[in-house]
Amino acid sequence: MTSRTPITNLLVANRGEIARRVFRTCRELGIATTAVHSDPDATAPHVREADAAVRLPGAAPADTYLRGELVVRAALAAGADAVHPGYGFLSEDAGFAQAVLDAGLVWVGPPPAAIAAMGSKTAAKRLMAEAGVPVLGALAEPTEADLPLLVKAAAGGGGRGMRVVRRLADLPAELAAARAEAAKAFGSDEVFCERYLPTGRHVEVQLLADAHGTVWAVGDRDCSLQRRHQKVVEEAPAPGLPADLRAGLHAAAVSAARAIGYVGAGTAEFLLGEDGRFHFLEMNTRLQVEHPVTEAVTGLDLVALQLVVAEGRKLPGPTPPPTTGHAIEARLYAEDPAKDWQPATGTLHRFELGSAHQEFAGAGLRLDSGVESGSEVTPHYDAMLAKVIAWAPTRAAAARRLADALARARIHGLSTNRELLVRAVRHPAFLAERLHTGFLAEHARELTAPDTKGAELAALAAALADAAARSTALPSGWRNLPSQPQVKRYRTAEGRELEVRYRRTRTGLLAEDHPDVELVEAGADQVVLREGGVRRSYRVARYDDRAGRVYVDTPVGGTVLTALPRFPDPTVRSDPGALLAPMPGTVLRTSAAVGDAVTAGQPLLVLEAMKMEHRVTAPADGVLVELLAAPGRQVELGTLLAVVRPTEAQTVQEA
Repeated sequence: MTSRTPITNLLVANRGEIARRVFRTCRELGIATTAVHSDPDATAPHVREADAAVRLPGAAPADTYLRGELVVRAALAAGADAVHPGYGFLSEDAGFAQAVLDAGLVWVGPPPAAIAAMGSKTAAKRLMAEAGVPVLGALAEPTEADLPLLVKAAAGGGGRGMRVVRRLADLPAELAAARAEAAKAFGSDEVFCERYLPTGRHVEVQLLADAHGTVWAVGDRDCSLQRRHQKVVEEAPAPGLPADLRAGLHAAAVSAARAIGYVGAGTAEFLLGEDGRFHFLEMNTRLQVEHPVTEAVTGLDLVALQLVVAEGRKLPGPTPPPTTGHAIEARLYAEDPAKDWQPATGTLHRFELGSAHQEFAGAGLRLDSGVESGSEVTPHYDAMLAKVIAWAPTRAAAARRLADALARARIHGLSTNRELLVRAVRHPAFLAERLHTGFLAEHARELTAPDTKGAELAALAAALADAAARSTALPSGWRNLPSQPQVKRYRTAEGRELEVRYRRTRTGLLAEDHPDVELVEAGADQVVLREGGVRRSYRVARYDDRAGRVYVDTPVGGTVLTALPRFPDPTVRSDPGALLAPMPGTVLRTSAAVGDAVTAGQPLLVLEAMKMEHRVTAPADGVLVELLAAPGRQVELGTLLAVVRPTEAQTVQEA
């Protein structure tokens, strides 16, 4: 049950940006804070910002943040009197909630019984149907008429344990894969099937309930822009909903909360079909990642209200405040959307987002981040770096503000989805409110297409900045008479090679391949070019990362280049049939054996990294001649996993 004793010291059983978010409210309320951390997180920002921190020995979540008994022990050792679970990890574990209460601590969350009631999606659907909430029913024996199908894990979310099935023949294999992933992620291999609505909208209602019978429907959100069934862009309020539909959603969410005696913050999630009908999906019995957009349009501090409820007090009024304006949140991930969302690890050399701060600044921007310049991003946890939130009086203005903030950001060291986010919130279909869960897949080509012209000018700026950095009294390339041009070569993120040729003249540097580009100014970290009468500034940065990467930023976006030697080493060869690990991770399973004939694109093995599964596929038709990966093996970036020998016909054709 809830306590009526004020909380004085709060432990957050989580990490990263959500831990920092909760700590921020605690500082405002005068509540002491305690962090827990794994070994890789020992110097993380959330650890430094807490008043006290307790080590959870190990690196993997299963050894650290998912060890409920260690977290409870840490709270008692630090003198904490309450535990906030954040989201993910143990936040929806009824057993952990009960263990916190049994230890005499305040649990900042719903009662364990409510968590258990919503813990299984299949059980939750039955319960909601009995309460009169529309549901998208589970299919016991799917038929051709039910296609396409969505296989889902009953005990979890976040895109894990989910598979889209378009042919009944594929269902057994996808069920087996979903069960394996669900068991590893959630400790339960229960999965179920439901109809898949490829153009449905993901709409949800924020709930807050106290122990005195008050239940608030605190507005709604649209979370339709997703990749791998995981949210990427969220906004509040959900645009384009008729008043009666919005009222129906709110009423259904309140009914769902009352049906299970809910107390605390939670979210009722619905799928909205093209026919205007909505169906209950699940109830998240915790604070959501996307809660800042609701805070932005209501002025509420949802974490502070969680603490109010946890202390046994009443919500401040019978109804929540109305929404004002519009807010959009973008999740910034360390990943490459053009390479099947491949996650990235390593050092985040620079992380700057201008006027975005943890509180909404005058520019209407907020940054909830778990990282900072110099942070190490490891393969042990989710790939999300931060959330960038923009508020404005209108949706169009919020989208413009968000896109501009992301475009101007300086993010160096890792591949990110920044460019995709900018293009997505500027896309005509997004601005026209044509939203659905397949949006990113539908527009993938235009959202991930390389900026050819921008990369060429960025390479020119990088070359001229390098020349300026190397200049002496007698600069490199200078001759009293006309001379051979200097040549620099770069590779873009998508693998395209660019060559820049320039020479020094009595009037300055001259780019031979860009006669219409005039050099205005060149320094080691900034170059100003004028093209067609338009002046643009390029900020250039390099780091000692052994990769030779150069980062070129402009007000409209950034480009990452890799400096190449002028003359390639003729002794260096790459086997086109060699499959290298695209990231550090663990081999989960293999689906082929040495000697098997394979076809281009056929999955050969699955790697797990950053809480997601990633398929490694055959690069061409041929024979699998080596398989060095085995289930359970830990691999580093670039580890040789397998070798496919192309068929003779293909080899001859390529030759």
